Amino acid sequence: MFDINSIGMQKLMKYKLFEEVILLEDVIQKGLRKGDVATIVEHHPVPEGEDGYSLEVFNVLGDTIAVITLSESAIAPLTENEVFSVRPLAV
Repeated sequence: MFDINSIGMQKLMKYKLFEEVILLEDVIQKGLRKGDVATIVEHHPVPEGEDGYSLEVFNVLGDTIAVITLSESAIAPLTENEVFSVRPLAV
């Protein structure tokens, strides 16, 4: 998907900034697991490849516990048939 603007062609973001998404893979070095919820804080367009996103992960009290960058294929949108659950941070 592309958007024409005054600078030329720019890739459109699949996800919006500050949208919550689900991790589709473990991020072992940060103690995160597939299914954890993260918030998009930055989009990294790649003209001839797969875009990436910087994500912020919070604990249940709202404190930041990790900031990570993953490819677009490693995240998915939240859906209405999912519920939150709580687990200890994997360390």
